[in-house]
Amino acid sequence: MSRIFLIVLDSLGIGAMDDAAAYGDSGTNTLKSVSLSPYFRMPNMRELGFFNIDGIDFLAGTDSPQALFARMKEASKGKDTTVGHWEIAGLISEKPLPTYPFGFPDDILSAFCGRTGRGYLCNMPYSGTDVIRDYGDEHLNSGKLIVYTSADSVFQIAAHEDIVPLEELYRYCEIARAILSGEHGVGRVIARPFSGTAGNFKRTSGRHDYSLPPQGETMLDIMKEAGLSVIGVGKIKDIFAGRGISEYTYTKDNAEGIDKTLDYLRKDFRGLCFTNLVDFDMLYGHRNDACGYAKALSYFDEKLPELLSELREDDLLMITADHGCDPGYLESTDHSREYTPLIIYGKKVLPENLGTRETFADIAATILAYFNLTGSIAGKPCHFEPKAKNLN
Repeated sequence: MSRIFLIVLDSLGIGAMDDAAAYGDSGTNTLKSVSLSPYFRMPNMRELGFFNIDGIDFLAGTDSPQALFARMKEASKGKDTTVGHWEIAGLISEKPLPTYPFGFPDDILSAFCGRTGRGYLCNMPYSGTDVIRDYGDEHLNSGKLIVYTSADSVFQIAAHEDIVPLEELYRYCEIARAILSGEHGVGRVIARPFSGTAGNFKRTSGRHDYSLPPQGETMLDIMKEAGLSVIGVGKIKDIFAGRGISEYTYTKDNAEGIDKTLDYLRKDFRGLCFTNLVDFDMLYGHRNDACGYAKALSYFDEKLPELLSELREDDLLMITADHGCDPGYLESTDHSREYTPLIIYGKKVLPENLGTRETFADIAATILAYFNLTGSIAGKPCHFEPKAKNLN
């Protein structure tokens, strides 16, 4: 009963791509910035071959890697969560999703205010923690919603839970999602609830993403149609707007995401468990917190032996990322256009350096090939040799 566990270390880029300058990201390297922290410890990932990946010349690799490893190039036009995950699932985005560096147009906001019955504040690209600091008081006094964006294709709505209960905030997001279509079809509408008092506002765990449905077939659709299990852990269901998902569970943080993945490792199913660990990006990359990022990576590395110990003979563990978010790049707190890592470990898989792959979609092609499935997705499967049988 073959199973694949695909874990996305959200935003763990490993160096600027050749076209990074076009995105304002020259010189970015998320892993390098994080590795400079005294809290950085990844001995188990090192043993798999993580530091042997092309371009990682700032960390010492191992002479005997235990897994296949590769550097992944993004073929899509973009550097955000939605586009990155879609490409991992085999769908390359030829056109970037719309962004709003000067805020959303009046007709969008007029329609939104008319249907919600509330006004808005901000309407600019903003850091999520800064926006509640700067507009939280006015929001409490006026009841107006804090609407903001970023360098990514997102429409974000922040509201204090005492002013706008969660279910009401979610309804407003559904309204925004319905309005934002066609040329204004942003990748995600995001609920950003917060709590606290003036000077001490903090985001709560009620975040919810309302994604644009994938604009083509993905490996998730193909696998589900074939009768395989497709399990989403974390925000995977939201990223794919629920499409191609047969079972899902939300998580409040990385630790719970790892624990939920361990729960599925102990269950019987045939198919894919697709996990997103968002804290790297949301809590540390976007806040230029290299030490926090390093601690989170070290925690994942500490849990890695437990994950590996639960793998069965025909299972694969795949570890990758969806973009970068360099906490050492102080000119920005946004995502960065970077290569991403790929680790493929299996008890029957012979370790090998797969070099630099031309698209994240090779991950989807590899997964489908493992289950002898085909479909109209991009990418080429990573071919790997089985370990020689022990004849003793």
